Amino acid sequence: MTDLAKRDARVAWHPYTQHGLESEFLPVVGARGSRLELADGRSLIDAISSWWTCLHGHGHPRLVEALRSQAERLDHVLFAGATHEPAVRLAERLVELAPPGLARVFYSDDGSTAVEVALKIALQSARNRGERERRVFVALEGAYHGDTFGAMAVGEREPFFAAFDELLFAVEHVPVDAAAVDAALRRLGGRAAGVIVEPLVQGAAGMRMHSAEFLRGVRRACDVAHVPLIADEVFTGFGRTGSLFACAKAGIAPDLMCVAKGLTGGMLPLAATLASESLFGDFRSNQRSHALFHGHSFTANPIGCAVALASLELVLETDVPRRLEALGAKIERRLRAPNVRRTGGVVAFDLPGDPSYGSDRSLALRRRALELGVLLRPLGNVVYAVPPASTTDEDGERIADAMNALLESAP
Repeated sequence: MTDLAKRDARVAWHPYTQHGLESEFLPVVGARGSRLELADGRSLIDAISSWWTCLHGHGHPRLVEALRSQAERLDHVLFAGATHEPAVRLAERLVELAPPGLARVFYSDDGSTAVEVALKIALQSARNRGERERRVFVALEGAYHGDTFGAMAVGEREPFFAAFDELLFAVEHVPVDAAAVDAALRRLGGRAAGVIVEPLVQGAAGMRMHSAEFLRGVRRACDVAHVPLIADEVFTGFGRTGSLFACAKAGIAPDLMCVAKGLTGGMLPLAATLASESLFGDFRSNQRSHALFHGHSFTANPIGCAVALASLELVLETDVPRRLEALGAKIERRLRAPNVRRTGGVVAFDLPGDPSYGSDRSLALRRRALELGVLLRPLGNVVYAVPPASTTDEDGERIADAMNALLESAP
């Protein structure tokens, strides 16, 4: 065990970790492109973009320069009663590139909070209009939208959130079927507050993939029910699905869209909730009680916004969606599993056996991948890769070979 790992063991508490089973963590001392450098001299291919965040790879010089340059001019200022160039420019750019109808940008700090904001907007907009009974959301089975309380409520309760079940508000969870969404909305009637989906790929559910036609059906159902459609693009945004946004790939426009992770290329925590002008109008009033009372000390942090702008320009200049599509296809072709599925740069397959997220098997699979020089983090029996756009074709082949090795080691 390295000195860093020993010190960590004395003081740190890691996310999504059972410390009774895991006691030693990778001592990462540097990163560049698709590679992580460890204290013992090893180099690992980051095949999961460090929890799906590092869009361009680690340490891209354009992002580093944007961070440095902005920090010298304006490091931070509150966004309540003040504004600044990076936040306004980023909002303008996001509105320009987002699906049509999304006209307002509310900044926050992470994906879970972006979802929380969207839920609050949907609920309070109805209340501001006098529709106080609209308080039940429709969400998908297997959904994951984050770890704050509203996000937990619209997520699948097992295995992550069962301990908090009695504190979470009621949600109608339905299968990934447009008819089921429509039926739930009709059943709820005037109590329906909105529908939330992860478009095209349900990440933490095991990289479950669904069709563009399903999303179009959900859009139609929301229109008939007169409720907002919330698209959680925290994972799928900025090219992961082979299109700038998954909603655009499906040819739909949501009423609310949540983005984070790749927003800053994975360099800094920043998130945003995009809303329609109509929803924004439900809050504009001479009554202070109609305002959206939500915010963070670091809302619209100038450094984060500057880095996000640089990342977004890189996405467009280097055509990240096309690069990830090609990279995903290359990995897919090399895999030997019989049940491979892919959307853009997201590639996955299921191993036989216990599918539960918390099985000890996933730890053994991770260790086996590390032996092969690749960082993978299977979701139960689901082996997947979400590599950054900087991944070379050679490293893409190594990722596929490591995934094949996990398949071959399965009982």
